[in-house]
Amino acid sequence: MSSKPVLVAALAVVATFCWQQALAQASAPLSRADVKAETRAAEKAGKLTPAGQGGAPAAAAASGPTKTRAQRKAETIAARKAGALAPAGSTQKADNADRAKPTTNSRAERKAETREASKKGELVPAGQGSPAPKP
Repeated sequence: MSSKPVLVAALAVVATFCWQQALAQASAPLSRADVKAETRAAEKAGKLTPAGQGGAPAAAAASGPTKTRAQRKAETIAARKAGALAPAGSTQKADNADRAKPTTNSRAERKAETREASKKGELVPAGQGSPAPKP
């Protein structure tokens, strides 16, 4: 076997690595002050992504409100007089309809179900949210 093809292959590999090194050194690393200046400029321009948000930054919202406070108050008063305002809180029609439905279990049955869930460790502590889905 001739050494010429091996030598050519070795030179090709070396040339590839040298080319990558030359490109990597073409752009000098930025100083800390340069990076901070770029970050401040991007922050002022609104181009930074908020922490934990991921993805591209959102488009800038329209600047300023489109109506004055007096206009909004006048519209609200007019809607209240016309009866067009929806009630706040859990007084919605769907909530009232759910409360009006008769229960399917007796109180003793619900208490027994709760005790059973407590024994199995299926109850979620108060304020902890919904249980994690089980695989």
